[in-house]
Amino acid sequence: MTYRSTSIAAYIVFFAVVFALPFFLNSFWTNRVATYLVYAICAVGISLAWGYTGILSLGQGLFFGMGAYMLAMSLTLAVPENNPVPDLMLLNMQPDAVRDLCCVTPGSFLWIPFRWVAVGMIAGLLVPCALAAGLGYVMFKRRTTGVYVSIITLAFALIGQLLVINNQPLTGGFNGLASFAPLTIAGFEFDPYGPSVYYAVAGILFLVVLGLRLLLSARIGQVLKAIREDEARARYLGYDVESYKLFVFCLSATIAGLAGMLFTLTAEFASPSLMATSFSISMVIWAATGGRASLLGACIGALLVNFVGSYASENAVLQPVWPIILGGLFVFVVLVMPNGIVGLIKAWFERTPRDNSSRREAYP
Repeated sequence: MTYRSTSIAAYIVFFAVVFALPFFLNSFWTNRVATYLVYAICAVGISLAWGYTGILSLGQGLFFGMGAYMLAMSLTLAVPENNPVPDLMLLNMQPDAVRDLCCVTPGSFLWIPFRWVAVGMIAGLLVPCALAAGLGYVMFKRRTTGVYVSIITLAFALIGQLLVINNQPLTGGFNGLASFAPLTIAGFEFDPYGPSVYYAVAGILFLVVLGLRLLLSARIGQVLKAIREDEARARYLGYDVESYKLFVFCLSATIAGLAGMLFTLTAEFASPSLMATSFSISMVIWAATGGRASLLGACIGALLVNFVGSYASENAVLQPVWPIILGGLFVFVVLVMPNGIVGLIKAWFERTPRDNSSRREAYP
């Protein structure tokens, strides 16, 4: 059995298990696994940018958090008993203040479009993409590479988090947004603890992975790998390396924003902690553990690390040292198995005698 056929079978088995899980889980675990699948979508975006193109972004949490906030703003305004203005904006008002939406607090007019949930859903994709386009244009057109990209994206995420925290009347500050209405589309209400949200997340994960597989199997996939291996040579061959990198960076940010919106549905809150640098680094660890140059590996890494983390957080002995364990896991992966779990499987196949035609490019 060739590696290619094995990888296809692995995809089939993985998604068959994912779609079958709700039949064996209670409502609590259905919601928890749905959240882990959201993290898998984040890891897939990291895999595209880092594993296939060589762009190590440590600011994915910013795009994830912005996606979460965009939808959360709409769902906050969708609560029937709420004022036209979210309660968080009314906390510091004088009793005789005119409670007009545009005059409550500076910048509150930004909430006006979010009365429509469709606006929140579209903004959850467009805002992260626009932020990535602006930042990526500055970086890549100046041919910024390597660790400098990581540092810039990390700093950008920190700035975004501080802006959200320091604008409490507009964003809720440290507390973020919570207690909002469930998402309702065409009269159908998505239950965070039921199969509706779970299958929405699982279905979107499937579509994202399938779409990226089709993209990477086309010519652009080979170009991205060439950029990853030797950017200067790819440029010498006539490829517009900066435009390719900008496209991938924006696509990865859009995927993170999509995951952020889904997180709002499963976790029912949005807070600045989603933009924390530690969370962005955790995404990198998920992708690295499963295999950064593998979409399926990134999914497996996200699920595996978060399942272990969930167990550790509920264990009195492991809970205090879990951050240390997570950091140690990343060091171990980098030093011992830099290609992750899928890399080990690939290496085993390459050592197995077989027909030369099966020794082609590899990662699923």
